[in-house]
Amino acid sequence: VQLVESGGGLVQPGGSLRLSCAASGFTFRQYIMRWYRQAPGKERELVASISNTGGTIYYVDSVKGRFSISRNNAESTVTLQMNSLKPEDTALYYCNGRPYPSHNGYWGRGTQVTVSS
Repeated sequence: VQLVESGGGLVQPGGSLRLSCAASGFTFRQYIMRWYRQAPGKERELVASISNTGGTIYYVDSVKGRFSISRNNAESTVTLQMNSLKPEDTALYYCNGRPYPSHNGYWGRGTQVTVSS
């Protein structure tokens, strides 16, 4: 099983980034896919979640209206479009895939997002 994140980097406040996660080794279309983030000194936080069909989507309040999660089951990828980025969005962003909500699932190694002028 592999989850490989990409697309992180340094961006100025107000800028945009698009994170991607490429999955392999499991039946992607059957899995809930999530993006988490962890800032230094803080607990890991669920940022966005998308159901296996894409029909149910969740965002943490702090990113609503700015971030958008999507998935491509044919390509086994999930993306997180991040707009209007703020310094408080700075964190290591992780991709997670799980067969049902209470399962810990599989994790990527993370991609760093830094929002700073």
